[in-house]
Amino acid sequence: MKEFIIEENEAGQRFDKYLAKLLREAPKSFFYKMLRKKNITLNGKKATGNEKLQKGDAVKLFLSDETFGKFAGNTQVERAYCQLDIIYEDKDIVVINKPAGMLSQPADDGTPSLVEYLIGYLLQKGDLTEEQLQTFRPSVCNRLDRNTSGMVCAGKSLAGLQFLSEIFHDRTLHKYYLCLVKGKIEKKSHIKGWLHKDQKTNKVTVSREKIPDSLAIETSYRPLGNNGRVTLLEVELLTGRTHQIRAHLSSIEHPLLGDGKYGDREFNRQYTGEGVKYQLLHAYKLVIPQTGQTFTAPVPELFYHIITEEHLEEAYHENLERNMGLRQDDHTGGDCCDTH
Repeated sequence: MKEFIIEENEAGQRFDKYLAKLLREAPKSFFYKMLRKKNITLNGKKATGNEKLQKGDAVKLFLSDETFGKFAGNTQVERAYCQLDIIYEDKDIVVINKPAGMLSQPADDGTPSLVEYLIGYLLQKGDLTEEQLQTFRPSVCNRLDRNTSGMVCAGKSLAGLQFLSEIFHDRTLHKYYLCLVKGKIEKKSHIKGWLHKDQKTNKVTVSREKIPDSLAIETSYRPLGNNGRVTLLEVELLTGRTHQIRAHLSSIEHPLLGDGKYGDREFNRQYTGEGVKYQLLHAYKLVIPQTGQTFTAPVPELFYHIITEEHLEEAYHENLERNMGLRQDDHTGGDCCDTH
């Protein structure tokens, strides 16, 4: 017999959902049969599987070790370890400043991602145990391209995952990015279009008119400063589609500096000597209206180096000061609104 006590991360879900995680290799018919025969009980009583679990509930499985092992499957959860840049953390969520080059989610080739690093971090910190990993796995709730840096939100608890999933789904969380783009932009704009993804090439195209299998996209941007050939932009992602910022800005002839997939090859070549190998795009600000929280993360060292080389550091620092409430917004850029 095996006994499991329901903890906070398992509470609130249906009993059969919990069993599906605990016995992940078993068909549903198996644990429903075990429930009927009282080989699986809840608080010492027969259960149907649709009960809502409460913290402290006792689950007993009257199964042989061989049967349990067969249906529990491989319970080893991948984890990895590195120093994470934590922007914010409480008992339910954590906001991490992901470096460029790190995957947000696991890949087929086994390369460690932020998910494995998060699990390793929580295990090392003592906020998570091996036993808890059998029925609950912390995870990130938003994805950034591998070579895009910036803030990623993750749920440490079931409540945290549910909260983050809801605000990302409802688009009530506001996401802002900083990027350097080719050309001179002087007015802010709210642009719209249609995005189509080619699954074979993992590349998207943006059009002004809807085409089959395309998705509507909206991107808002505000120029912070320019030197005549490069503009530092603040971009608000209003719809979160694959490569949206990169492809959308490229479609209006302002590709991101360093973007090898959607950028300008000749323009990018001017910066290879500075070490630029990928798009200079950074998720620098998150605003959660429900909690009144705003989080910011400075751009990476290479990004800042290029900002200073282009003499745009004053515009960059003024923007950070505005976000920290140290400077009033001067509404640079006017109120022009274009639709593409």
